Amino acid sequence: MKKWIFFSGIIIFFIGIIFFHQKIVSLIVLPQYIAWASDTEAAGLKIGEPLDEKQLVIANEIGIKKPEKVRLVYVDEVPFPYENVVLKVVGEALGFIGEDIINNAQVFGYSIYIRKGYQLTTPNLAHELVHVLQIERSSLAQVVTQHFADLVKYGYESSPLEVEAFKAEENYRHR
Repeated sequence: MKKWIFFSGIIIFFIGIIFFHQKIVSLIVLPQYIAWASDTEAAGLKIGEPLDEKQLVIANEIGIKKPEKVRLVYVDEVPFPYENVVLKVVGEALGFIGEDIINNAQVFGYSIYIRKGYQLTTPNLAHELVHVLQIERSSLAQVVTQHFADLVKYGYESSPLEVEAFKAEENYRHR
């Protein structure tokens, strides 16, 4: 009898996830990720290096209001909250992390984390600076929320936030 109740509970739990996944993501997953991302930005602001003169020009051209706040943080691996089981599962499902997935750069507010060994070319920097601009226009929480929804709806390549960043990358291709 106990096993039946246990397995029934698990089945109901998974049915609930299937039918209410958007609510679960917005009420449980996103707040956890946003809190972690905010902490990651704060850490990056303390340890990162400011943009150099050439990079500041690009940030100004892209439209960032406070380019002097942007910090580049070079790391062995772009951070992800692997210790949070829920976020790890969602990250794997969305293709953020997993076997053979290498994240070269990611923006957390004004902190841009860059994997050591990744060529931060002018086009690549422009791409990441557009993400800084997107966050600056609204907030880290709003961009994270939109990005999660867009990834599910459009996929990475067609996500509106990525499309905007890819356009900047293309515009700076020959600089």
